[in-house]
Amino acid sequence: MNDTQEGKKRGDSTHGAGAADAGTASLGAASRGTRRAAVQGAGAHPDDAERMARAQRCLAPLARWWDANARDFPWRFGRTSPWGVLVSEVMSQQTPMQRVLPYWTAWMAAWPTPAALAAASTAEVITAWGHLGYPRRALRLRECAQAICDDWDGEVPRDYDDLVALPGVGDYTASAVMSFAYGRRVPVIDTNIRRVLSRAIEGRESLGGSASAPEKRVIADCLPADDGQSVVWNQSVMELGAVVCTAAQPACESCPIAGECAFLAAGRPGLGQRRTRPRQRFQGTDRQVRGIVLHALREAGPGATLDYVAVRALWQDAVQLDACLASLDDDGLIVLGPNKSVSLPQ
Repeated sequence: MNDTQEGKKRGDSTHGAGAADAGTASLGAASRGTRRAAVQGAGAHPDDAERMARAQRCLAPLARWWDANARDFPWRFGRTSPWGVLVSEVMSQQTPMQRVLPYWTAWMAAWPTPAALAAASTAEVITAWGHLGYPRRALRLRECAQAICDDWDGEVPRDYDDLVALPGVGDYTASAVMSFAYGRRVPVIDTNIRRVLSRAIEGRESLGGSASAPEKRVIADCLPADDGQSVVWNQSVMELGAVVCTAAQPACESCPIAGECAFLAAGRPGLGQRRTRPRQRFQGTDRQVRGIVLHALREAGPGATLDYVAVRALWQDAVQLDACLASLDDDGLIVLGPNKSVSLPQ
């Protein structure tokens, strides 16, 4: 996966999206259709009543567990702005939340509003992104800030269609901002929520990949009708998947809904099975080379230019290095100067 691929699914210890965040308008329409079908009860399955009853029984213990055990991040519990929530969601894509914390804190200190980020230089934004990975996200976040300033007077929009129209914002991020920043009742679909509900409600292992229409329908069906309860549900189920109901080694003995879990009751069939491709290696990939080049430029300081002799010393394979320099230049992350010198965009 390269740096231009936006909004992929995050892992067990991360918060939120993934394949869902590649959402487009058509996916958004499908999500809205799923929500409408859930409300209308269209095409109900025979086991829908039991699913919803089990989800209802899980609500109170999950809420109590969330109150007692939720990790204390500064973008939670209403302590930041909708902009702060949006920034946290973008940073948390494929990145553990604990790793995001220092970057989010520094980012919000430097650019506490969309207007502040919109005025920042490309070099400042790339430097501040540091080692979060997939640095194209940093540029897309600045484009998002600029669009918010141009189209929404600097205020993060509240509605799904307006959010997904922003650069770099897909189905997951839009839904998360609506739920976590604005307290709206909306299904939030990420890897962790999918895993917990597939196991606890359906009694099946979550195999990964893109969320299917039936899977989205189950997630929508389980969502409490009350706005406030729906927010707690989204947060607590996501957190449970991140720290307890993990992919390979779920801590069932610590789970607040173990007594309701259909997967545990069935003996955890197929635990750890996946249908997605094997985990991608990092060592020796273009991602690694690109990261090394950007790290060298950040370390060189503001306005620095590295000549090709210095850049060539960063990686043994000259052909791969040159290809990565070209791709970084194409993505707007560096500027290739005379004789292959490199610098950060200003």
